[in-house]
Amino acid sequence: MKRTLLVAALAAVLAAIWLMAQTQPVGDPLMEGFRGVEVASVSDAMEQLYGQKAYMSHEMRALNVAKFAGPAVTVQLKKEEHKEGSAASQGMLDAIDAAAPGTVYVMAMDGAGADYAGIGGLMATAMKYRGLTGAVIDGSVRDTPQIRKLQFPVFSRGVVPSTTINHFRVTGTNVPVTCAGVRVNPNDIIVADEDGVAVVPRARAADVLKKAQDLDNTEHTMIPFIEKFKSIKEAVAKFGRI
Repeated sequence: MKRTLLVAALAAVLAAIWLMAQTQPVGDPLMEGFRGVEVASVSDAMEQLYGQKAYMSHEMRALNVAKFAGPAVTVQLKKEEHKEGSAASQGMLDAIDAAAPGTVYVMAMDGAGADYAGIGGLMATAMKYRGLTGAVIDGSVRDTPQIRKLQFPVFSRGVVPSTTINHFRVTGTNVPVTCAGVRVNPNDIIVADEDGVAVVPRARAADVLKKAQDLDNTEHTMIPFIEKFKSIKEAVAKFGRI
């Protein structure tokens, strides 16, 4: 009897483990691929394949050293003076609470946000603990000690102590936006590292990733060649790129 109960219990445990394995999220090979390539190669791939500028303004810099990739969750803010307080900004909070783990929060501030902090420590904390992979703010940020302590990756135009409350209004979430000079659609892939931020349209992602990987591989092969022969001209002639 005891043996029968033990076998039944073991079977139940194995069934539970199997069920958990079936329901665990599987890593997206496409996203993992973009996390492994350099943003410079992604930018070059978009230009070479489609003749398209895919990188954001040089003003977009990381608060901490960061490298990430993920699908975009977009928020659009419009510059507007009002007295409605945080009610006019509720949409940007809703977007955080609805965002899936692994996504990138992309905030467009109507081209007028450099002197306003689009996010601070509270919003960054919510993003971190919801599992977002990073944030890209077409404006500035504040509460930098808290954000650095969180080690949450944020790209922005700068750091200021101001707020968007009563100065901006959320006009859309998960809508197409223009962020730091580049069009971003919801679910487009955002790729960021110390060189900056690039955007890859979802429909072109597979081809761009393959091209970026090829460019990375060529460049990484050229480095030891240059070290050995001490000539960049010979390397370019052999590998066909610079």
